Amino acid sequence: MTITGFLTNLELSTRPVHPEARAAMDARWAALPEHVKTPNQLLGRSAVGCEGTHGVFPKCNLTCSPCYHSADANQVRIDGDHTVREVQRQMEYLRLIRGPRAHAQLIGGEVSLLAPEDHAAALATMRAYGREPMSMTHGDFDYEYLLAVVLGPDGERRFDRVSFAAHFDSLMRGRRGAVRPRSEAELDPFRRQFAQMFTDLRGDHGIDSYLAHNMTVTPSNLGEVAEVTRAVLSMPYDMLSFQPAAYIGDDRRWKEDFTSVGIDEVWQKIEEGAGQKIPWQGTQFGDPRCNRYTTGVLAHGRFAVLIDPEDPADLTARDTLLTHHGGMSFGGQNRGTLAVKVLRALILHPGDARILAGMGRRLIRRAGGIRALWRAWRTQSVRIKTFVVHNFMDAEVVAPAWELMLQGQTSDEPAVREAQERLGACMYTMSHPETGQLVPACTQHSVLDPGANAELRRMLPLRVKDPTG
Repeated sequence: MTITGFLTNLELSTRPVHPEARAAMDARWAALPEHVKTPNQLLGRSAVGCEGTHGVFPKCNLTCSPCYHSADANQVRIDGDHTVREVQRQMEYLRLIRGPRAHAQLIGGEVSLLAPEDHAAALATMRAYGREPMSMTHGDFDYEYLLAVVLGPDGERRFDRVSFAAHFDSLMRGRRGAVRPRSEAELDPFRRQFAQMFTDLRGDHGIDSYLAHNMTVTPSNLGEVAEVTRAVLSMPYDMLSFQPAAYIGDDRRWKEDFTSVGIDEVWQKIEEGAGQKIPWQGTQFGDPRCNRYTTGVLAHGRFAVLIDPEDPADLTARDTLLTHHGGMSFGGQNRGTLAVKVLRALILHPGDARILAGMGRRLIRRAGGIRALWRAWRTQSVRIKTFVVHNFMDAEVVAPAWELMLQGQTSDEPAVREAQERLGACMYTMSHPETGQLVPACTQHSVLDPGANAELRRMLPLRVKDPTG
């Protein structure tokens, strides 16, 4: 590389907001429906949204009611070469359209059915395209498998940090030791066991982790959401994510009236479990009918939200920081690069140091004061926590909504029109380079997966014919 090229790359890598990231966010903001272009909206101002893979390993070894995969999904074999090839193809397109940095889920069926080398190769591919990957799992695998993913044959670390989202709920069947759980509490030992693997991973090999806990909610376990929240808050999970069930995927697994569980009811149960109000209106990803999201500090069981929607000072700080620094990324770079990036940002907007200090003081006050935080820190009972609810839509409204969107038409039917509005603001996207489309997750599961999985069944049959006969 020439000196000029080196200096150009150095300037770009330490620029607070990469110009490609800025362009991708501006395009995302322009494409949002007007009703979500609110001051608290983060899409197009701070991030482009989350991403996910599709059709890369559709098979799973547990059965769930409901299951968002089509009936053909489990008739496809796991093939590492196919997985890595498809991941690369999808990530390459996402990098082109969505910019240099984003969070992406390695999702399909059950990720631990991949051979460890293939799992590691898929994660490395995602990182190569500027994605921060999260492996989506039911959590029913052993420490030895985790080590085989994160360590090479020589025992050296492949990654300094990994992210996993583990799905635990009583609607799942086939987990070792809890084949047919009768309650959510019965799964608490398995939740702890999974999280403990990553505590051990850091102690044994110095590899950091980010852990999310996922749970599907139906009428049968809505009443246990508060109990799950209380239990998981005491475990080393960074995110608690709940998904009200929807009529998507394999209709043989539709056992209940899912429409009786809404996003607001689930959030109320989360607050009941946390023992306090958890305000979410300070920040928003996409449409509020789809998502609830908030983050803050948990100290000695007390949650202090980062952005309090009732505090004018917090709202002013949010708006200023989004205007000045929206799109600034902090992952996937060394400390030196990050330090220069932050320094450049503060040189451009020196007054923002005072704004950040004010946010810090208010956060400490909400957490009980500096002494309370110090005691929590000393006893290792302080942690950043994020609460999320994702509310998926039923296939019967998504399919006609998507068809009309492709035709550039707006439906006269209220339920379908609402689906169009929500799809237009979707914060969870999947890549289709073959058609030049970025597809909302609800569209992927409702419209595209059935045909895709049927094709995969032909491409990757469970039984491979012996060419020698």
